Amino acid sequence: MKIGILQTGKSVPEVRAKMGEYADVFAALLDGHGFSFDRYMVVDGDFPQGPEAADGWLITGSKHGAYEDLPWIGQLEDLIRAVRDSGKPLIGVCFGHQIIAKALGGKVEKFSGGWAVGPQTYEFVDGKKMVLHAWHQDQVTELPEGASVLASNDFCQNAALAIGERILTIQPHPEFTPWLVEQLIKTRGRGVVPDALLDRALSRLPEPNDSAEYAEIMARFFKEADNG
Repeated sequence: MKIGILQTGKSVPEVRAKMGEYADVFAALLDGHGFSFDRYMVVDGDFPQGPEAADGWLITGSKHGAYEDLPWIGQLEDLIRAVRDSGKPLIGVCFGHQIIAKALGGKVEKFSGGWAVGPQTYEFVDGKKMVLHAWHQDQVTELPEGASVLASNDFCQNAALAIGERILTIQPHPEFTPWLVEQLIKTRGRGVVPDALLDRALSRLPEPNDSAEYAEIMARFFKEADNG
């Protein structure tokens, strides 16, 4: 099964040197499931010809806001709607979660409650709790038509969504390792995110997280949609 990864932001040099671009980080997360990957740097205007270029699609995180007036964001929204109409499975993470919601009629805003950084606990509708790394201030504040909330916490009410049967989105980053979060704190966090939040995140990085389990959920979602 070929997964097209739509990269909407670039990794910092420290991460790039060790782990590659964010598309590579996702490929590593989903390794072992028999997927192949095509990578598109949509943030630079590199887009696939259309939904049929892959069997499933994944949209990464970004430093940009889904509400920004950038040509590639509008083009990405058009592609999202085309993927939805094609029936191909689509997963969005962080910015990907937000831009999918916006493209399909939802609303994304800079959250007045501030930032979520590092390990966060999310409660899923089946009652399961999972710890995943977050790095965001923007949030989905209004759901698109046909969306249901799969996970939330006190800070982020719309932390994971199902939109129909072929779209899955999540606000935190299952692809982020503790080391990667540490690099973001060092290179992008100071002076932007309150120091107290960053220090608390650093202190919690050694704690166990559920990224591997959520990777299994993502892989199963792609496979079941492809078989359906």
